[in-house]
Amino acid sequence: MTAPNADPAAATTDPDADPAAATTDPDADPAAATTDPDADPAAATTDPDADPAAAPDTHPVLGLDDVVHQRVRLGILTIAHEARRVEFGYLRGQLELTAGNLSKHLTVLETAGLVDVEKGYEGRRGRTWITLTTAGTAALAQEISRLRALVDRVEIEPPH
Repeated sequence: MTAPNADPAAATTDPDADPAAATTDPDADPAAATTDPDADPAAATTDPDADPAAAPDTHPVLGLDDVVHQRVRLGILTIAHEARRVEFGYLRGQLELTAGNLSKHLTVLETAGLVDVEKGYEGRRGRTWITLTTAGTAALAQEISRLRALVDRVEIEPPH
């Protein structure tokens, strides 16, 4: 029996030991455990950083990024890409948003590293400018690519 205060990192596993005799520590860190994926296919884990749309038989919708794909955020990224540097008021008008709603979406994009938000002055008036980061440009390109793949799956010939 395992001592309740035993250090799970200090435990060793004998590969020749009886598996029925093994005990499971509910407080053990599952990320610290290692398994041989060749030995037990059910124990193999997927790579969280792997691109789900990279496999040719994977549906393109699985690769859409929820941060980018949301309608308003996709609009922000697209306009910022077109303009290179866009003023907050222009975005608000183009996307027909309240200042508070736009601010929340910009916070999500800024936290994800997809846009830079710069506050400053133009004359005496406070201004906020938004620019796309390199990561934002890549994320937008990847999203557009996946959307194209999705459209390619459903394009229908027009009736003759």
